Amino acid sequence: DAPTEVDAIAHEWFGSRMQQALAEIEDHFGKYRISDALMSTYKLIWDDYCSWYLEMIKPPYGEAISEESRAKAYGYLEDLLKLLHPFMPFITEELWHQIATRKEKDCILVASWPQQGTFNEALLKQANLAFEAVSQIRNIRSAKGISPREELQLLVKTNQIGAFGNFVGVIQKLGGLSQISFNESMPELAFTFRIGTHEFAIPAEDKIDTEKEKAELQQELKYLQGFLVSVGKKLSNERFVQSAPTEVVAKEKQKQADAEAKIKAIEEQMARL
Repeated sequence: DAPTEVDAIAHEWFGSRMQQALAEIEDHFGKYRISDALMSTYKLIWDDYCSWYLEMIKPPYGEAISEESRAKAYGYLEDLLKLLHPFMPFITEELWHQIATRKEKDCILVASWPQQGTFNEALLKQANLAFEAVSQIRNIRSAKGISPREELQLLVKTNQIGAFGNFVGVIQKLGGLSQISFNESMPELAFTFRIGTHEFAIPAEDKIDTEKEKAELQQELKYLQGFLVSVGKKLSNERFVQSAPTEVVAKEKQKQADAEAKIKAIEEQMARL
């Protein structure tokens, strides 16, 4: 079978993500930060390849993966084994010979290091937004006792649809969604979350306990209000604003803006409840 659209974006994303990680790893090696190089390698393998990439290209139950996607996955695995080889030489050598037929002297020990190339920062940013949305959907399922097999509908309110790029299908597949709709009116009863300026809602008229939901929202609101006060005190301190690096001050201001946006969203949701 031919690879799906989700497969295609998965291959493109992981290729870019690996180049980004390779630049980090080589920088760590160049500065003799061996433990940092190992941590970057670990995250690339466990978080990116295993947790996201393989999930993205995994076919529906009972169906076979396309040969092109299989070949891509094995190709990336070979590069990952090369990156891991300095830390786990014997296991990676064994796996190297297990995943493909090789000549006796065709060992990972003498294989060429993955070649450094460019990576698409915009694509990586779109992927991070999609992965955060999927994580939030999964958290809602877990917290509200909704089966992973039950398909949900997701509504998205945003003025930056382009921020999702080609990852809408990824969110739908990994989130177990029947449909994603943009800029529809938000329902009164829904499980909601916010990522930056993007608002998300999962209609839940038959699943929501109004009083329990209001109590949870009130608790979250109280925390955010306290957090906002602490950030406000820091930004009102002239010594901090004048002496701290510009990027640190900018980060605090972003925290303030994000907290204010979340508080507004929670208050609107409580009003609907």
